[in-house]
Amino acid sequence: MASSKRTAAGSATDLAAVTARLGHGFADPALLTQALTHASRAGSSERSYERMEFLGDRVLGCLVAELLYRRFPMENEGALGKRFAALVRRETLAEVAGPQGLDLGPHLGLSRGEEDSGGRDNPATLADACEAVIAALYLDGGLEAARQFVEPIWAPLLEADPTPPQDAKTRLQEWAQARGLPLPLYQETARSGPDHAPLFTLRVSLADGRSAQAEGRSKRMAEQAAAEALLADLPERQR
Repeated sequence: MASSKRTAAGSATDLAAVTARLGHGFADPALLTQALTHASRAGSSERSYERMEFLGDRVLGCLVAELLYRRFPMENEGALGKRFAALVRRETLAEVAGPQGLDLGPHLGLSRGEEDSGGRDNPATLADACEAVIAALYLDGGLEAARQFVEPIWAPLLEADPTPPQDAKTRLQEWAQARGLPLPLYQETARSGPDHAPLFTLRVSLADGRSAQAEGRSKRMAEQAAAEALLADLPERQR
C-alpha cells in the first residue's frame, strides 16, 4: 500500500494500486492521475479533479437512478428519490472512497498544507475524488466501464434498507410537524480550520426549547449530524 505521507499522485505504484481496485486498465492513465489530483496540488502542468468531479456526479446519478428504477418497479417517484439521495450523498461517496473501500486517501495528490490539515481523511475530499474517479472510468472506457465499477458497489447498498430511507433533517422536520411545531431552526455557531478545509459547528433548535449541536466538514453534514443528535433525545421519534 502506498505511504500515507505521499504528496503527489501519479506514480506507477499509485496508479497500479488504484487501477487494481477499480478493475479497469486505463488506455489513458493521465485521466486517473487527474482524478486523484486535488486543486491545492494542481499547477501549470497538472489539472485538478474539479471538472471531472462534476461529470462523475452525473454519471453516478444516471447509473444509480437506473439501478433503482429496475430494482423497485412498484415504487413511486418520491420513494425512489429518497433512496437516490441516500445513495449518492457525500457521506456514501466518502465511505466508498475511504479505507474500507477504494482507500483513495494515500494516493491523492495534495499540497503540503492540505495534507497537514488532514486532507487525506477529509470526507468531502474523498467524496469528490470518488466522483472524479467515476468520471475517469467513463472518459476512458465509456458508460459500461463506469457501470462495471458502480453496480457491484452500489447494488448491495440499495438492498441494505427494505424501506425508502429518510435523512435526519427530514425525520426531524416530520417529528416537529406531527406535533404542531414550526420547522427546526439551524444556526451556524462556529467555524474553525483553514479556508480550504473548514469545520462547521451547527445547532438545531425546536420551538419547544430542545436543541442539539454537532460538527461537520460541510454545513450540510453538520446539520445532518445535529438533527441526528436531537432525534436520539426525542421521545417517540420517527425512524
